[in-house]
Amino acid sequence: MPTLSQLAKNGRQKKVKKTRSTAMRRLYNAKDRIYTNVVAPQKRGVVTLVKTMTPKKPNSALRKVARVRLSNRMEVTAYIQGIGHSLSEHGIVLVRGGRVKDLPGVKYHIVRGKYDLAGVESRRRSRSKYGRKREGSTDSAPRVVAGAAKAAPAAE
Repeated sequence: MPTLSQLAKNGRQKKVKKTRSTAMRRLYNAKDRIYTNVVAPQKRGVVTLVKTMTPKKPNSALRKVARVRLSNRMEVTAYIQGIGHSLSEHGIVLVRGGRVKDLPGVKYHIVRGKYDLAGVESRRRSRSKYGRKREGSTDSAPRVVAGAAKAAPAAE
């Protein structure tokens, strides 16, 4: 425990938070052929391999993963969540961070409903996570709110 005079002299130091998704930290400039450290929330990539993996000890299933070559030339293993997928080799995907606890070495997720990976069919709950639009919705027609006050015609 530091004394008050030590704190007045040196102060407290902030703990630096490290990110686990290290591939999101690098940016590649193709024109100048240089790497720079810029943090990105997602990155675009091309699928090089689609395969299944088995999870760690207490669990047992076939988890679907893809090997993705990101736009910064890094190759990562990313998890394909949801039931069923139409992903194949050379497909363009959007990769976000987020590890899968029971798959060693898988530190990224593929965003559903973006680029070549379609959303999960017949998904009703947690649709935003799985790239599924709401059923019966039409984007072109404006939504009418029930009980909304109508504008009265102006008296002349």
